[in-house]
Formats: sequence, C-alpha cells, structure tokens
Amino acid sequence: MSHHEVDAYLAKVGEPHRSTLQALRQTIHQIVPQAEEVISYGMPGFRLEGKMICGFTAFKSHLAYMPHSGSVFSQLPTELKAYKWTPGSLHFPVDRPLPKSLVKKLIAVRRKQAGV
Repeated sequence: MSHHEVDAYLAKVGEPHRSTLQALRQTIHQIVPQAEEVISYGMPGFRLEGKMICGFTAFKSHLAYMPHSGSVFSQLPTELKAYKWTPGSLHFPVDRPLPKSLVKKLIAVRRKQAGV
C-alpha cells in the first residue's frame, strides 16, 4: 500500500473535509517523515517500523484522528479538553485542522507506547 491509495481515498472526500485532512496529512509527514502511508481498516494511516502510529478519516459532520491505541488520549487530558473523543477517535471540525503542536504530542505518546 502506498501514498497513492491515500491520494485515492482523499479524492473521494468532499470539501472542506478533504483540504482539512490533507493539511493533517502534511503535518504528520513533517513530524514523522520516515513513516509509511498505508490504508488500514479502510482509512489512511501511518506506520513506523511496522507499527501503526496514527490515522485519520472523514465523517459527514466531523473528522477524526485515530491513534491506533486506546490509551493515547487519556495521557493528554489538558490538551484535549476542547475536543470530543473516545479512546480510539479524536473528533475535530471539518474546516479546522488539528494544531501541529497537538499532533506532535499525540504522535510522541503513541511512538513511546509502540517503542518506535
């Protein structure tokens, strides 16, 4: 699987969802440029040393960041107080990407958990 499949996924997503997810994708690339883009569980994701570290998807009324771990968000309660989330999905607006500083923290927690 490759970035071409992620391109194909995003091509099917309407605006403003697509632009917002594309911004998140670029942010993740900046933070972990060595990560491999994949489609996992039907959604774009990023794998590092064979381990999933994050992903994202679009829903009708919101977008979601997926940490591929049920214990990432609970470690960042202050940073996530403005968002709705479940253990496996952080919801954010269709027209406002997650801040890079928050994505860095989310990925750092997941990388530590995954040992990558």
